[in-house]
Amino acid sequence: MLDSTHFVTEPLVAVLVDSADLLSQGRAWADRLALPLTQRADPGVATLFLTLTADRLELRSADPAEGGAVYVDFVAGKGGFRRQREGGLRQPLARAVGLRGSRPCTIVDATPGLGQDALVLAALGGEVQMVERSPVVAALLADGLRRLAAQRLEQPLLLTLQEGDARLVLAGLEVEGVCPDVVYLDPMYPHRDGSALSKKEMRRLRILVGDDDDAAALLAVAVRVARQRVVVKRPRQAPVLGDQRPSMAIYSKNTRYDVYLTADRQRV
Repeated sequence: MLDSTHFVTEPLVAVLVDSADLLSQGRAWADRLALPLTQRADPGVATLFLTLTADRLELRSADPAEGGAVYVDFVAGKGGFRRQREGGLRQPLARAVGLRGSRPCTIVDATPGLGQDALVLAALGGEVQMVERSPVVAALLADGLRRLAAQRLEQPLLLTLQEGDARLVLAGLEVEGVCPDVVYLDPMYPHRDGSALSKKEMRRLRILVGDDDDAAALLAVAVRVARQRVVVKRPRQAPVLGDQRPSMAIYSKNTRYDVYLTADRQRV
């Protein structure tokens, strides 16, 4: 039986508004996430601040030495660059997932983080559903999707978000008979060489989501549910997840994609 424990509040997080004009919106976010509301980034209030600005949601640290704001950007910056220009279907991520330009592929990204790999997969033609169990990270992702939708792209990306425990979401899809072709996992790991995230982004995500100690259990559910394959992103020299041997692995400079083929099992 799956553990249905779910984050209701976040550790050491408060909602911050950077102007009085945003107080009503900030109060709505604070109520929705069951977090305190403040107008000052006071270290005595929280370690991290989900900050509402006139343009976007940001995750800021109470410690100035931790650097500036973290936010989801699917339009410009690093995310936009990856969406537009990085490697096409020849890149290791696309090959591991099995993307083909003319063949539809439904993908559940069960550990999306700030959504950068999900963005690339959607830009390459995948129909991607992000499933995020941290309410604060989900809020950042939803805000990124809102700003992406405002761009009115000529060819909109098939990129969506659901908040929840991915184990339970995947089990629900199995019951409904709408299993995805691929489940993609990029669980937290102590050493993140080759990650798309900066050290600043990684530190803040770790505060929110921890070390993904249940990643092996998530893999077991994913292998049962995925119609074609499960892909697990790992540092190149890391052990396999949960001691479960993959069908094959695809390598980039610092990263390894462990691929668990499930199509043959699904046909049995």
